Amino acid sequence: MKYVSTRGSAPALPFDDVLLAGLARDGGLYVPETWPRFSRAEIEALRGLPYGELAARVMQPFVGGRIAEADFARLVAQSYADFGHAAVAPLSQLGANTWLLELFHGPTLSFKDYALQLVGRLFDHVLKQRGQGVTIVGATSGDTGPAAIEACRDREAIEIFILHPKGRVSEVQRRQMTTVLSPNVHNVAIEGTFDDCQDLVKAMFNDQAFRERFRLGAFNSINWARIMAQIVYFFAAATALGAPRRAVTFAVPTGNFGNVYAAYAARKMGLPVKRLVVGSNTNDILTRFFDIGTMEMVPVTATVSPSMDIQVSSNFERLLFDYYGRDGARLAGVMARFRRQGRVTFGAARWRRMGRLFAGYRLDDGATKAAIRRLYEATGHLLDPHTAIGVVAGEACHGESDSALVCVATAHPAKFPAAVEEATGVRPALPARMADLFERRERCEVLPNDLGTVQDFVSARLAAKAAA
Repeated sequence: MKYVSTRGSAPALPFDDVLLAGLARDGGLYVPETWPRFSRAEIEALRGLPYGELAARVMQPFVGGRIAEADFARLVAQSYADFGHAAVAPLSQLGANTWLLELFHGPTLSFKDYALQLVGRLFDHVLKQRGQGVTIVGATSGDTGPAAIEACRDREAIEIFILHPKGRVSEVQRRQMTTVLSPNVHNVAIEGTFDDCQDLVKAMFNDQAFRERFRLGAFNSINWARIMAQIVYFFAAATALGAPRRAVTFAVPTGNFGNVYAAYAARKMGLPVKRLVVGSNTNDILTRFFDIGTMEMVPVTATVSPSMDIQVSSNFERLLFDYYGRDGARLAGVMARFRRQGRVTFGAARWRRMGRLFAGYRLDDGATKAAIRRLYEATGHLLDPHTAIGVVAGEACHGESDSALVCVATAHPAKFPAAVEEATGVRPALPARMADLFERRERCEVLPNDLGTVQDFVSARLAAKAAA
């Protein structure tokens, strides 16, 4: 298995090199050179397997022999051993044909744990084999940061710098990052939006001298290994509901497009996915695209679902790569025009083809809170704002009696207690292991939205560690 860049001019790399590289050197994102395909019999054989065993089977083709099969199986098993539910990613029923895929049983109560607990171990394994270290630089809109930090804390071969938009993540999300005082963890609050944070990370990767000097690596969803691990729970949910004999529609609250792209990847691998529904908040660049065929950036609006407060969904480029016939040079030109003009169309025929699989639906804050309240009263489930958006989007766009509707619950409601309490009158409690979160000491640096300042900070911190 080799990986190619969506921009077409970076060299093809094997899995372990892609893992450490993150972003391709031409500014593109890595994708498999060809999609592995599972037969109906192979999908059938996944039914009833423990999550860790199913995960190893689904991901093994992507590793391409670069990690010994026994080592990989061990790393996968370790990644999910301490999750808070025996099923790891359980399904609960919301209606006659509607299910909730609970992806909040990991250590930071977010779906990001399902990928990053594994990715952290993969980094550690590969780096130790090579006798190397790495500097992880990432941006977060709220959930990736805590999960990445939890996966990397206290690992000798890793220094991790996480940028979050100051004042634009929930109190719980911020404290899950800033109360980790491990010496290899560096938290930075950027005076700007998540898109600003993401642009700073991309700029650091595109500065080749800086990238090579500090051996930059990425944990964000630009890293293919993140997508690979997220594909697993779509297979787990679908097979539990009868795949390959029964088709499934997935509804996914979406910011950076990585999670719903993983569902698309599962479909490319042979999973019978009927429809993919993208749930958006007021920052609805994706829903607007699926509605009218034009992708246009507008200013980011702060909402009660901050992990979706994004106007540039990086992983959408991976989808476009397939819809452009894997013509990286052509796609590079399109993406450059989008960055330059802030607006782009991809052609009416291409848009219509996307629309046969994808649908988008948006909710503003008022509708989101109303949805949280209605769903609580109807089902007894307390849902975080992102999950509530996904459920309503799924209900609105499903319309297929022959496919099960699976709505992805991306975070525990206790990560967004104020919004949930305002909607329902019930304040969700943190799990016992996090009960003292608001009493822990914080450590964080506030920096302006300026590349030079952020690079100087990274350089100074690493120099101080080296001198210690």
